[in-house]
Amino acid sequence: MRKTPTEINEVHTRFSRRSLLLGGSMAAFMTGLGFRMRHLQLDQADEYRLLAEENRINIRLIPPARGEIFDRNGILLARNEPSYRIILVPEDTDDVDRVIAKLATLVELDPDELDRAMTEMRRSPPFLPVTIADRVSWEELSRVAVNTPALPGITPEVGLSRYYPLKGDLAHVLGYVGPISDYDLSKIDNPDQLLRIPRFQIGKVGLEGRMEDDLRGAAGTKRVEVNAVGRVMRELDRREGEQGDDVQLTIDQDLQSYAQARLGEESAAAVVMDCQTGDLLAVASAPTFDPNLFVQGISVADYGLLTNNEYRPLAAKSVQGTYPPGSTFKMITALAALEAGIVGPEETVWCPGHLSVSNRRFHCWKRAGHGHVNLSQALRESCDVYFYDLAVQVGIDKISEVAAKFGLGEKYDLPLSGVARGLNPTRDWKSSVRGADWVVGDTVNASIGQGFVLTSPLQLAVMTSRLATGKALSPRLVKSVNGVEQPAAEAPDIEVNPVHLKEVQRGMFAVSNNRRGTAYGSRIIEDQYRMAGKTGTSQVRNITAAERARGVTRNEDLPWNRRDHALFVNFAPYENPRIAVAVVVEHGGGGSKAAAPIARDITLQALYNGTPPLTAYPAKDREKIEAQQEELQKLAPGREITRRNRA
Repeated sequence: MRKTPTEINEVHTRFSRRSLLLGGSMAAFMTGLGFRMRHLQLDQADEYRLLAEENRINIRLIPPARGEIFDRNGILLARNEPSYRIILVPEDTDDVDRVIAKLATLVELDPDELDRAMTEMRRSPPFLPVTIADRVSWEELSRVAVNTPALPGITPEVGLSRYYPLKGDLAHVLGYVGPISDYDLSKIDNPDQLLRIPRFQIGKVGLEGRMEDDLRGAAGTKRVEVNAVGRVMRELDRREGEQGDDVQLTIDQDLQSYAQARLGEESAAAVVMDCQTGDLLAVASAPTFDPNLFVQGISVADYGLLTNNEYRPLAAKSVQGTYPPGSTFKMITALAALEAGIVGPEETVWCPGHLSVSNRRFHCWKRAGHGHVNLSQALRESCDVYFYDLAVQVGIDKISEVAAKFGLGEKYDLPLSGVARGLNPTRDWKSSVRGADWVVGDTVNASIGQGFVLTSPLQLAVMTSRLATGKALSPRLVKSVNGVEQPAAEAPDIEVNPVHLKEVQRGMFAVSNNRRGTAYGSRIIEDQYRMAGKTGTSQVRNITAAERARGVTRNEDLPWNRRDHALFVNFAPYENPRIAVAVVVEHGGGGSKAAAPIARDITLQALYNGTPPLTAYPAKDREKIEAQQEELQKLAPGREITRRNRA
């Protein structure tokens, strides 16, 4: 049926409208597209050019060289050494598993290390490099380098790793570095991006941990060009980081190594302090461990051997350990009584072997007693009853006051882990901590360094240096940082009567040089180096009345962990003190037998700046000492010693 002219006109009209609408829509779309293209190509050109550049250029962090650590004479104690490793940047490869499988055909990959690397990849941003294999050989590194075109994202790299050439000799002072952990990061507010690099090494304990900010340095950066599959084509530029600060310690490495060797496998500690400056010349704890085991992450087996050892090799006993000071505390009690004016140097106390106080009998170590003894004799023979009697008269307040003046109960600000405060007990302390009143029996126990009194070997060395000089010396461990000398703290005179202090010094001299002195067997023969000292034996168990009646069990007959601690403190030379020494041997028995010989040997080593002549020792001991010196010297050739070779 043919359409009428009217119908034909309506069809044309509808078609024209649709064409107009369609054409208008297309025009609007093209106009919008044009404006959008103009916006992208002109207004946002710089932004998209940068995005395109980022697809082609990667910026990567360069870990800085860690500052090195030296002893007072420039001997290197902690250094950086080249370490070959293979890293993977996850975002530079499409298939991590396939790349690692190819890598495994070239290099033997440790399964545990690989598992740890995969865990780090899941936790870290994809642009951060992850170490797949560490400390690989040069041959393995070369094989990987040749095959990098087939290993997108893989880069063979030469980095730096920490190494401790003296191994265990300074483990408790230096501490160690190790791979950073989530726990480490959780303790840091706004951590540096450098710290987010998986397995980046930071200081964990000891000086490495306490001076981490100084030693770490600042990261550098490098720009590398990569192709479409993420393979590095070339390095465009590099900005090296800033090396961490070098640190020089007050420690004398030779003396430290000797002290460590002399302690041997005892559970013990020794501290040597300069009486003029407060410099710590040796801070030794035994047994020790090799800190290099921790640098890449210690194995479960190795860690178990350390933690299961009852001698606690991981503990820095010299600064962390606290012990009843025993008779080494008697100089404090004597000074308190002299300062209070309740006793004179020549006044005597009768010692029948015990003293009854408040219906309790306090015994002297010498069951038969010492008879009449004055101050010098009481120190010389370590008569307990003499100091019991003084303590009852002088009271704990004066004793605690004098103890504080000589550095006990003080926590020293040193860059070491867990520096102990010890305990200088007072009435207020017992009331607030124990919820009980102070009683006279507490004072009697404190007078001979038992009861609540606790000290560290470091504090005993400080106490001894102050007894030797009358000055409030403070310990110093860091000599310089990046060549800038660190000032020693001022040492004002201690507020005690010099006459009283001299009387105590005379008593200490008698301990080591009078035939009846408890340390006469460990004396120094050379007149110019004679020492003044004090033995100490601190109980770690209670002796019952029944045991005392039948005879106190000898230390040798007790299990090791129930034996008394052995202590000895000394300064030398007596006339012009240069060094103070403190030695503690855990469960060593008597201080005169276990601790005094060690302290004497360390003292002579320090005074002679090396192996002393046999003439410095008593004649009866020289054959034994000669054999001992030969045995200790055998340890020296195995040590790697490097001296400072840069400004």
